[in-house]
Amino acid sequence: MQGELSGHGEREEQGAPRPAATAADAIGALDDLVATNLVGRQELARNLDLSVKDLVCFAHVLESDAPVTAGDLAARAHVTTGAVTGILNRLERGGFVERRPDPTDRRRVHVTPVPAAAERVQAVYGPYAKLLTELCARYSADELAVITDWLTGAAALARTYLEDSC
Repeated sequence: MQGELSGHGEREEQGAPRPAATAADAIGALDDLVATNLVGRQELARNLDLSVKDLVCFAHVLESDAPVTAGDLAARAHVTTGAVTGILNRLERGGFVERRPDPTDRRRVHVTPVPAAAERVQAVYGPYAKLLTELCARYSADELAVITDWLTGAAALARTYLEDSC
């Protein structure tokens, strides 16, 4: 938010000059963010009685504008389609998702979120999302475009690395 205190006790205005940073600084900050978010993701999953992979799949279902398939979820969670069957069974038993047959291909199912489950996740994740929104308000539209471009590029590199190396 404009005029908020930075982590260093300084006031930061939207679009204000930022301290100089190197690639190593950015990578170090990303490593810290990833590590902290990993712990947070584990805690969020625990609070919802899910595994982290289950949560990754459910988050993908929530974020999608259209129903997703088991194949979509397998790719997202980097697991086999057989493993996704177990994930979907747990998510369905837990009341997180519903499976419906694909009307054009009976071998496929469409996965959609259960609205009450989305509300449960919002209750747990919402306060953090609010803080992130407030942090974003400290940056100009141009700065947010750069941040988003960098994060999108870093995520694409991570997915490629995961596919090629793991």
